[in-house]
Amino acid sequence: MSVKPFKLLLPWFALAISMVMGSQNVDAQIHDPVVWDFAAYDNGDGTIDLDFHAEIEAGWHVYSQFLDPFDGPIPTSFTFETEGLQTADSVAAECEPHLEYDPNFMMDLLFFEKETHWVHTVSFPGAIPDTIKGYLTFMVCDESKCLPPEDVDFALALADLKPETSKPNYCSAGSHGAFDDGGSDGAPMGIYDPVQWEIALYSTGDQMATIVATASVESGWHVYSNDNDPLDGPIPTSFTLSSEGVEAGALQECTPEVHYDPNFDMEVKSFEGTVSWALEVRWQGEAPDQIEGLLTYMACDDSKCIFPPDVEFQLSPSEVQQGPLPELCPDGEEGGAGEEEATDDGLLVLFLLGMGLGFAALFTPCVFPLIPMTVSFFTKQSKTRAEGIRNALIYGASIIFIYTGLGLLLTAVFGVDVLNLISTDPYFNIGLFVLLVVFGVSFLGAFEIQLPSSWANKVDAQADRGGLIGIFFMAATLAIVSFSCTGPLVGSALAGAATGDFGGPVAVMFGFSLALAIPFTLFSAFPGWLNSLPQSGGWLTSVKVVLGLLEIGFAFKFLSNADLVLQLGLLKRELFIAIWIAVALCIAVYLYGGLRFPHDSKLERMSVGRWSLGTVFLVLAIYMMPGMWGAPLNLISGFPPPMFYAESSGSVGAGGHGAGQTASGHVEARFRDYDEGLAAAKAEGKPMILDFTGWACVNCRKMEEQVWPHPEVVKYLTEEAVLVSLYVDERKALPEAEQRVEQFGGKDFRVRTVGNKWTYLQASRFGTNAQPFYVMIDHNGEALGNGVGYDPDPDKFIAFLKDNMARFKAGQ
Repeated sequence: MSVKPFKLLLPWFALAISMVMGSQNVDAQIHDPVVWDFAAYDNGDGTIDLDFHAEIEAGWHVYSQFLDPFDGPIPTSFTFETEGLQTADSVAAECEPHLEYDPNFMMDLLFFEKETHWVHTVSFPGAIPDTIKGYLTFMVCDESKCLPPEDVDFALALADLKPETSKPNYCSAGSHGAFDDGGSDGAPMGIYDPVQWEIALYSTGDQMATIVATASVESGWHVYSNDNDPLDGPIPTSFTLSSEGVEAGALQECTPEVHYDPNFDMEVKSFEGTVSWALEVRWQGEAPDQIEGLLTYMACDDSKCIFPPDVEFQLSPSEVQQGPLPELCPDGEEGGAGEEEATDDGLLVLFLLGMGLGFAALFTPCVFPLIPMTVSFFTKQSKTRAEGIRNALIYGASIIFIYTGLGLLLTAVFGVDVLNLISTDPYFNIGLFVLLVVFGVSFLGAFEIQLPSSWANKVDAQADRGGLIGIFFMAATLAIVSFSCTGPLVGSALAGAATGDFGGPVAVMFGFSLALAIPFTLFSAFPGWLNSLPQSGGWLTSVKVVLGLLEIGFAFKFLSNADLVLQLGLLKRELFIAIWIAVALCIAVYLYGGLRFPHDSKLERMSVGRWSLGTVFLVLAIYMMPGMWGAPLNLISGFPPPMFYAESSGSVGAGGHGAGQTASGHVEARFRDYDEGLAAAKAEGKPMILDFTGWACVNCRKMEEQVWPHPEVVKYLTEEAVLVSLYVDERKALPEAEQRVEQFGGKDFRVRTVGNKWTYLQASRFGTNAQPFYVMIDHNGEALGNGVGYDPDPDKFIAFLKDNMARFKAGQ
């Protein structure tokens, strides 16, 4: 076995020693429910069996070697310090363990009760030493608690070898069954990653190739589609190229499974089992020596997520795979990210969004009065009823063609991948915020956004030609003349469709144009229906003002997205909710007649519809008000920033306290840096509580919202200790001087970002990289006890805090 387990368990080893020396005032003696004895047997063939025998007190159990060391208890392991020793296998033979639910870790685990044996078969190709030395590491638990992991030294004198005939019955009934090899080469030591990647480069033509990345995902885990929103939910699987002169093309993936994910409390798109992605790459001139880049992904099971480091790849075009590309999807469900069934729902939503905005555009002062004018045009041009219906259908089809063509044109000019890039970029979201604010202010009457009048005059002249060409240009005239009202709504629709999918702009513009075309077509075909329309008037201006205020409100959602990604702290939850309360109140007061803009006429009377709509917005404003003080606002959950991204002003925790507590009872850490937190803990004479968490960790938020507000927990976090939150998914790059490559678990671990730094700290020091994870640290940086993960029971978390605090005080 490697010496890595000792490094991983060093904090726990130090804890065991500190408990022996510092707990005399607590217990008369250290409870040790496991008794070990060791023996060596000569097999007669040049090999030796080393027998590690454990007798376990009733009610207690020790754990198998074949456990995940980063999710649950510490597995039993063996480390040999004698040079020249060779083992027949990397792990010892062990008896068949029990597989039962363990309440300490809330999972099914492999363990042993009563007694058991582990046997290592060893040999010495060279000189045979006098003694075989080393240590074993194990952990023991009962139904309610665990003792700290312990290292037990052994020294077996080879002069005292026993004959093979004296070997005991290793796996008797009490030891539960026969030897079990665990079905593997042993538990992996290092950053736990349930996903294994294979990345290859395939030649697909001159100056182009395709990168094929294949993921093998462990059972029970899943990785996420590239077609997930990177600003809300899990981290999508994505590629970043760093080689100069190499450009990324289309990214292909299979059809993902759309399902509810409890980790994010939302519908997501993910993959299980084996899945592949294919990324086209292109270059100009000579082929580059290397195509380098990073693959970013996230893996989750049904209860937790991990944030593995980015996968680095270096591929040489001179060593490309020849022949056809491997089949990405054996079931024939291949497509771009977000195609087929996985994107049907998304395209339908975009279509309905466009249709809703199209119907809204109908009731604006620029569009509604054009309906009778258009009907008059067709009435004069059509000699028969049949001809009138035909012309009306052509007119409606022309409207759809013009607006949908605009969506196609945008995609053709900018490209699918560019739209995807800018839609996920925080600076592009800031641009959308500015754009929607400008559109909203224009709807309020501050100014008009119009196309040049010469465009309208030229198109209108073409409309006078008559025939099919005339009808088409009549539709174009509608689009240009009404642009001051439809332009902002078209911009809003396209902003919502900027998801990188080719069908997005087309779907939203088809919905928008269809909503515009239907009434114009129907009224042109059946002019008599005009009598049922309401007269134009001030109500059209009111519709425009309400739409303008809503556009300004929705603009702040884009600013919030950018702020959350950049962690600027400019638009936290309370301010966002306050803005929307103001918007809703403005709309309500305006509809009630208490607010007038320069282009508004005096409100002589209030219709039932106007009063009802104003009341809806008034109720919405009242509903959102408790959100200013921490209420969850479940009806609009997911729209405002998350509850953890809230103001900390007016908090307890200043002046030497360990954390801050907002008025809503939400506890926030004073520090997000290990060294700063440890320095503060030493200065204040308190232990440090490390909170390994993530921005996208839903279970972390549940702990913060369900467990941390408990009064006793609040006291520990804000007064008794220094709380430090370390975000393992923080994508901010470290300064170049701090970026490094660590050798860990037999692999290179590249520490590039702040999140990588904390992931490496958690895994290398505490043997886990699942979140949330909490551990209390003394002034020497050593763990005071076992860390704990997600458990919504406040009593258990309080017990963890009390136990570790007692150890800290005993060691002072």
